[in-house]
Amino acid sequence: MTAPEMSLSPALPPTWRQFYALMKPRVIQLIVFCALIGMVLAVPGVPTAAQVALAALACFGIWLVAGAAAAFNCVVEQHIDAKMKRTAWRPTAKGELTNAQTLTFSALLCAVGSVILYVWVNPLTMWLTFGTFVGYAIVYTVVLKPLTPQNIVIGGASGAMPPVLGWAAMTNTVTAEALVLFLIIFLWTPPHFWALALYRVEDYRKSGLPMLPVTHGSEFTRLHIFLYTLILFAACLLPFMLRMNGWFYLAVALSVGFSGYAWALWRNYSDQLARKTFRFSLIHLSLLFAAMLVDHYLV
Repeated sequence: MTAPEMSLSPALPPTWRQFYALMKPRVIQLIVFCALIGMVLAVPGVPTAAQVALAALACFGIWLVAGAAAAFNCVVEQHIDAKMKRTAWRPTAKGELTNAQTLTFSALLCAVGSVILYVWVNPLTMWLTFGTFVGYAIVYTVVLKPLTPQNIVIGGASGAMPPVLGWAAMTNTVTAEALVLFLIIFLWTPPHFWALALYRVEDYRKSGLPMLPVTHGSEFTRLHIFLYTLILFAACLLPFMLRMNGWFYLAVALSVGFSGYAWALWRNYSDQLARKTFRFSLIHLSLLFAAMLVDHYLV
């Protein structure tokens, strides 16, 4: 290549940045945040220094295994990712990293994270976290996602596990309170992803994935988003009803308006409103769990 041609060639990002992108850092941040909330709620009162250290180790281990699952997902879906504007930038989709490199990276993250959880946290948390890895990377990505439009409903169980992992890390048990946190995220996941699928429907159609807007149309999907948010609203009251949280949490749970967005989306669709609904769903979950955290120390 001549000097001008070389200057016009786009420089590849550093390899470490490519590997880090495979971990889907924004998604992992939310996963670790939800796990941390489970840890905090599992410990009565202010945690001791030993409990803080345990929580830090658990967060790091969960972060590594979750990143491993995300990287594995990039390998499996690289051809699908290349067809979608939202994911075409991923290093595996662009061919910047080989399958061997990505799988090695995924295996390394999973192994190190699992050892940390098993040795320094507890075996229950390790096995639950590894089960979540299998559920997301294999059951959801490989089996359910290309097979059924209910993929995100069934596969959402893996995404709902972080607070359970956090609870198990601190108590070495899984209680009804942890399952309530699981239920909230489980019910939140379908309307969250379907809102995204509505304004990205052409991407999903090109990819061949049977997402609900592709298989059943926009109106059917919008109705289901609204119905799910109503069930989610009821589930969000359970922490107060079970005395996990108090009045501050209840005030926040009653005031956040995911169902309002879903109603407006159902009755008067636009891509812009679908984007707002998707973004607000992230705010909704973050506010809800942040309120649990604040309320825990107010009681």
